[in-house]
Amino acid sequence: MTNILLVALGGSIGATMRYLLAAALQRGTASALPLGTFTVNVIGSFVIGLVAVLITGPWVLKEQGRLLLMTGVLGGFTTFSSFALESLTLANQGQPLRMLAYIGATNVIGIGAAFLGWFLGDWWTR
Repeated sequence: MTNILLVALGGSIGATMRYLLAAALQRGTASALPLGTFTVNVIGSFVIGLVAVLITGPWVLKEQGRLLLMTGVLGGFTTFSSFALESLTLANQGQPLRMLAYIGATNVIGIGAAFLGWFLGDWWTR
């Protein structure tokens, strides 16, 4: 039961952070693309790559810490459910090229950010 509460607490923190950041970023742009979620996914991908290295090296976390941080906070922050829905919405709005550009950019840049986070975490721990 403790593990479930840790994930729920972390998830609520991460989801709230995602909502606030994505909404603020989206309000600040006139783009037709969902740049708020895009930015959150890139930031989250970078952070999860960095944290994944750090918690297995110099800052080893017990299972409960990992559940709170990785599954809860970061899982709530970087969920791709919004990404999937927004992609489908673009398609349903008759914008298949924008949908494909959004899917491609999110995946390529997100994976690149995770790689950069991993690389920096590995470099930092040497």
